[in-house]
Amino acid sequence: MTTNPFKRLRPGARGLLVGLLTAVFLAPFYLMLRNALMDSRSLTSPEWTWWPSPMHWENFTALFDDPALHLGRALGNSLLIAGITAPVSTLLASAAGYALARIPVPGRGVLLALVVATLMIPGSVTFVPTFVVVGSMGGVNTLWGIVAPGLFNPFAVLLFRNFYLQFPSEIEEAGRLDGLGWLGLYRRIALPSSGAMLASLGALAFIDSWNAFLWPLVIGQDPSAWTAQIALSTFLTSQTINLPGLFAGAVVTVAPLVAMFLIAQRYIVEGIATSGLKG
Repeated sequence: MTTNPFKRLRPGARGLLVGLLTAVFLAPFYLMLRNALMDSRSLTSPEWTWWPSPMHWENFTALFDDPALHLGRALGNSLLIAGITAPVSTLLASAAGYALARIPVPGRGVLLALVVATLMIPGSVTFVPTFVVVGSMGGVNTLWGIVAPGLFNPFAVLLFRNFYLQFPSEIEEAGRLDGLGWLGLYRRIALPSSGAMLASLGALAFIDSWNAFLWPLVIGQDPSAWTAQIALSTFLTSQTINLPGLFAGAVVTVAPLVAMFLIAQRYIVEGIATSGLKG
């Protein structure tokens, strides 16, 4: 029987190790905030400063005062896109995974093979056909054109399928005795029992949608359809590079992700603790 080497450390050494690891993970956030509060001269100076003095808070206000940046609208677009994509794509993957795992329909193996095949196709191959389809439907410079291609997540479908394959059949049989069909079994029994999967994959889908760049750049050509990542890219041009503004924008765009994790981590842990099925 193997033992956890971390538990064999003394409390002092354990605390020191946790502190060092915490410092390593927090270092990027410290650097972002430090650089966001500096001016261009001190930021590019070869002399290292741990914290700027004075602090230039006007770097943050300048983000929203710039009429060419449209950061406020871009943040709203990103929040709307991620807020739709994450729950819808996760629920669709959950329903598809349950159907592939539990519903005995002809051709289920073929459908599973097609889902797996989509994972083997590089995104660069499907990028242009997807743009042609979305563009022919009038999706250019629209938020739904950005959202639609991200609603299907084959990787999440496979994870949900593997999760539901381990679902006890006795619970389903008890539900059938109560008169539940496949939809009722999924909605009342299977879906509430997959809280950990829903929370974890939903958080990953939110992050992936929030950080998406190439597809929103191609579809959202008009500033009214810009996302936060597209707005940030305007700080890097062939003429000028506004480093303090870029770091200030990075802090602003990272803040919603940090807030989402602070809120969702409790539910993820509770989902892991309460959604396990005991035999």
